[in-house]
Amino acid sequence: MSAPSSPQRWISTFLEAQAAELGAATNTQLAYGRDLGHFVDWAEHRKLTLDEISRDNIESYLIDCDASGLAKSTRARRLSAIKQIYRFAFEEGWRNDNPAMQIKGPGRAARLPKTLDVAEVESLLAAARTLGRSTSDKLRNTCLIELLYATGMRVSELVSLPVTAARGDPQMLLVLGKGGKERMVPLSPSARKAMAVWLKFRDEAEETRRPAPSAFLFPSRGKTGHLTRHWFYTFIKDLAVAGGVSSAKVTPHTLRHAFATHLLANGADLLSIQTLLGHADVATTEIYTHVLDERLSELVLDHHPLARKSANKPDKTSS
Repeated sequence: MSAPSSPQRWISTFLEAQAAELGAATNTQLAYGRDLGHFVDWAEHRKLTLDEISRDNIESYLIDCDASGLAKSTRARRLSAIKQIYRFAFEEGWRNDNPAMQIKGPGRAARLPKTLDVAEVESLLAAARTLGRSTSDKLRNTCLIELLYATGMRVSELVSLPVTAARGDPQMLLVLGKGGKERMVPLSPSARKAMAVWLKFRDEAEETRRPAPSAFLFPSRGKTGHLTRHWFYTFIKDLAVAGGVSSAKVTPHTLRHAFATHLLANGADLLSIQTLLGHADVATTEIYTHVLDERLSELVLDHHPLARKSANKPDKTSS
């Protein structure tokens, strides 16, 4: 099969295949498109085409990215996009080699996720019950936070939940995750109660909706038909202020991190947490062991009698 005549067609054909074969989410496709567009701009400035790019060219591109101050995570993501489009090109017969196959990425800086302790989560849950201009707002906000902490869902998964998932007072929710993969997540009693109360109120309000009731548990009149991640970002910051929790610690992902960390602290195993979070690789889940290790170290230093004694012992060398 001959290669497309333009780099734009290379990228669009690749993205269409990603969406059709792997169920790549819209945000994922947009990210690939931006990264590949940057690579194409770099190549065209040097009068290079995608079908003649070499391994040396790709490595030069990565060096330029590093020199321009791009973070490791950004460089790793861009290389991943390049690797995937060239693997696709090789499989499609556009090229008889894959110039990116043996290039090693810069790796990612290990960053511990921000998380919350149990008291801070309880403060957010309490604030959700009072935050809002109407009864509808308060019931919806309570349901959102209860579900997020009880299940560890991604915010994108939460706001786009179909209302059918909540019917029948389920003990577990069916969640559609990344790449179109489904998983089951259990609900706590308080989350089930909050969802049942919100569902009843929501259904009564939706009866008069025109032209038809929403298919989503958290409907919106925006073009998506449901609440957006951008809306949730603003909401979670307002919630932090209302709950007296540092807004710097609270992000749309914070309650997902708290869910995982608190499970691990209470004896859950990594493989179970991996399944509940929808991680494809347990290595992604292992970052939470570092969070727990850090907290255990602080616990020992703060509370162990020998550690306290050592900390209070005067330094003889300073006298």
